[in-house]
Amino acid sequence: MEKVLLGLMAGIAFGFVIQRVGATNSDKMAKAHLMIEPQIPQFMLLTVIFAAIGVFGLKLAGVGRFLPLPTSIVATGLAAILFGVGWGMTGYCPGTCWAAAGEGRGDAIFALLGGFAGTAVFATFHEALIPVLYLPTNIGQLTLDGLFNSAATGLGFLVVVFAGGVVMIGRLWQKNESTH
Repeated sequence: MEKVLLGLMAGIAFGFVIQRVGATNSDKMAKAHLMIEPQIPQFMLLTVIFAAIGVFGLKLAGVGRFLPLPTSIVATGLAAILFGVGWGMTGYCPGTCWAAAGEGRGDAIFALLGGFAGTAVFATFHEALIPVLYLPTNIGQLTLDGLFNSAATGLGFLVVVFAGGVVMIGRLWQKNESTH
C-alpha cells in the first residue's frame, strides 16, 4: 500500500507541474508543435534530464531494478506513428491527457476514451502481433549505458544533448516568434 500511495503522490505532483507549465492545454500543445511556444518542449527535455539523474543515483545506491525492454524497430516505429497521430489529433499525450481530464477539460475525456479503445484493441490482438511485428526486428536492449559501456558517460551524453536541445529550442523559437 505504501508503494501505491507513493506513486499516487508522485502522479499528483507531476500533474500539478505539467498543469503549471501549460501542458494540459491543447492549444498550448498545438503552439508547441508549431514551434511557437518553447516552454513545453523545454520542460519535457528538462524532465528527462532530471529523471535520468535520479535513475542514475538510484542505480548507484543499489535501489530498485531497471529492466529496459528490448527494442523492436517495426513495433516501436508503428507505436511512434500511432502516438504522434493521436497526440496531433487530440493535442494531448497520455500523461497530459489524464491531468487535463482531472482539470475538467471535456476534450481530454474524449481523448482518454480513445486511448482506452486503442488499448483494448491492442490487448485483443497483442499475442498475434508479437510474431509479426515484434520478433522479426527485435534488436535487443538499447541503452546509453550499453552504448558507452559506462552509466556515467551515458548520463553525461544525455545531459549535454538534451540541455543543448533546451538552449536551441529557446534560441530558434525566439526567432520564430519574431516572424509572426
